[in-house]
Amino acid sequence: MAITKEIQDFLLKNAVERFLRYVKIWTTSDESKETVPTTENQLDLGKLLVEELKEINLEDIIQDEYGFVYAFLPPSEGFEKTESIGLLAHLDTSPAVSGKNVKPVIHRNYDGKNIKFTKVQDLILTIEDSPSLEDYIGLDIITSEGDTLLGADDKAGIAEIMAACNAWDKYPELKHGPITICFTTDEETGIGIDKVDRKKLSKICYTVDGGVIGELEFECYDAWLAHIRFIGLSVHPGYAKNKMLNAIQIASMFFSEFPEAETPEHTEKREGYFHLSQL
Repeated sequence: MAITKEIQDFLLKNAVERFLRYVKIWTTSDESKETVPTTENQLDLGKLLVEELKEINLEDIIQDEYGFVYAFLPPSEGFEKTESIGLLAHLDTSPAVSGKNVKPVIHRNYDGKNIKFTKVQDLILTIEDSPSLEDYIGLDIITSEGDTLLGADDKAGIAEIMAACNAWDKYPELKHGPITICFTTDEETGIGIDKVDRKKLSKICYTVDGGVIGELEFECYDAWLAHIRFIGLSVHPGYAKNKMLNAIQIASMFFSEFPEAETPEHTEKREGYFHLSQL
């Protein structure tokens, strides 16, 4: 059946309400840790989702020892033999910027003008810097106050999956096959997915993480991380000639050898790149 305006309105309202609630839960992961989850606070959001999944009548709901949340949505009558699909999203947010004490701000009826942030006066979001904003003129835009991440990556995905499950429960006329749900920990650190229980997932799964409505990506980004240590020789600069080895200069020389055209700002699509992320 076609999705009616009533259902569309329900999905939008439900997803936004959930999103505003989820982003306030601190779930930053920690790249310095090797345990999964790397932070205990990821479990807090997982526990909330377990209870909310129960409220909308999903089955086989568990939160395992790694913080992963699994659930199963039984198929509609007559769709039992339909191919099962899985929906995935991750609980953690990037450790690059603080995700603690997030206060979401709704900019109603966005008019295309600069968006300012209450906590960081010199931080401004413009259409010139983010041309995709032009597609959302007339709609509501949600940001943080500027001093934290918002956490849309990937609490927006979690909210969307939860809203969809809520709609399937509320509107049984929305027929569907069997659906597995999985919320993972430590996507941002890259180590969480190693702990996924594939037996609890469908053969075909979709990750709800970024992108615009109607967009579907069928390839996966792949990256390798290297930690390089440069060891110099410290000598008093007053008599360092032919003795000192400056580790910073050695590192600079090394990175200057990276192809200039193979950096994120010069590449797109399937073009690979080298990216110095921290020094």
